[in-house]
Amino acid sequence: MAVALAVAMAGAAPGPSAALMGSGGGGSVDRDGTMTIDWQEWRDHFLLHPLHDMEAVVHYWKHSMVLDIGESLTVPDEFSEKEKTTGMWWKQLLAGAAAGAVSRTGTAPLDRLKVFMQVHASKSNAVNVLGGLQGMVREGGIRSLWRGNGINVLKIAPESAIKFMAYEQIKRAIRGQQETLRVQERFVAGSLAGATAQTIIYPMEVLKTRLTLRATGQYVGVADCARSILRHEGIRAFYKGYLPNMLGIIPYAGIDLAIYETLKNAWLQKYGKDTADPGVLVLLACGTASSTCGQIASYPLALVRTRMQAQASVEGAPPATMRGLFRHIVAREGLPGLYRGIAPNFLKVVPAVSISYVVYENMKQALGVVSR
Repeated sequence: MAVALAVAMAGAAPGPSAALMGSGGGGSVDRDGTMTIDWQEWRDHFLLHPLHDMEAVVHYWKHSMVLDIGESLTVPDEFSEKEKTTGMWWKQLLAGAAAGAVSRTGTAPLDRLKVFMQVHASKSNAVNVLGGLQGMVREGGIRSLWRGNGINVLKIAPESAIKFMAYEQIKRAIRGQQETLRVQERFVAGSLAGATAQTIIYPMEVLKTRLTLRATGQYVGVADCARSILRHEGIRAFYKGYLPNMLGIIPYAGIDLAIYETLKNAWLQKYGKDTADPGVLVLLACGTASSTCGQIASYPLALVRTRMQAQASVEGAPPATMRGLFRHIVAREGLPGLYRGIAPNFLKVVPAVSISYVVYENMKQALGVVSR
């Protein structure tokens, strides 16, 4: 999500761990021991201990928060040379992966319901949240609510690793003899890294959709599902929906970041007269709202992608092309048809954000990750 990136870029106000930043000098910023930093403490600390290393502040904020809602459409993390040489980078990635795994598992029933409604719901087959969950339980029991979650969790680690490695290589190629990259060059590098990771792990996305939609006893496991797709549909089936998936990255990531920055700055201008610290709850609220707006913008592409991935499991489906599916959905259901399943998608945002934040912070402590 945009929260980690936006906080880094904007240099959002410090939190209780600000004393750990490389600010030169020494002494805790929190002089009264309240675990919060008011404006006077913040001002006095940097007047008496001038800042010499702005990069330390940027990296502190960049890794101070991670939010996972089951969508990996943002640019990859960027680590300092010190973090790479000390091995701190893999601990950051591991903490983020653990947060994503727990968050996705906790909201898996809503995610499965979303996919089910994207593919099967229509004007003639209305499915609501409660009725959809009850129907899945009747068909396969309580455990059926977590179908497809295993591979959804498994793909977090390879996607994060590929995105990180690709980002480093692409930055090196773009930079050439330059010492640093401009903002637009970093954006290009991040976008290309994200596209590279999505291209490599995309077959896992298709498997996740098929396993999520499977009926009881249809597949024995991931390997059986992969063999069945390969045997009946060929290798190209593993990249169904690839184009709308790539196109969806642009509106999601761009709008997510822009809305987050706008909301955070608006709050600071209205309520931040005596403090420069929005607080965790405000940042979480801004992140939740920005993610929701990003999803609204990219949701039609996500719906078409899911229907293309599930093509073989839908009898009498139209030709599996992006344009054909858009025309088919709008002609039969109108524009609301492009937003089938968005209700459970919205319902999972707040719990997913909350769970991932709590788990990430606890994992950082367990792994000994120090936010500078």
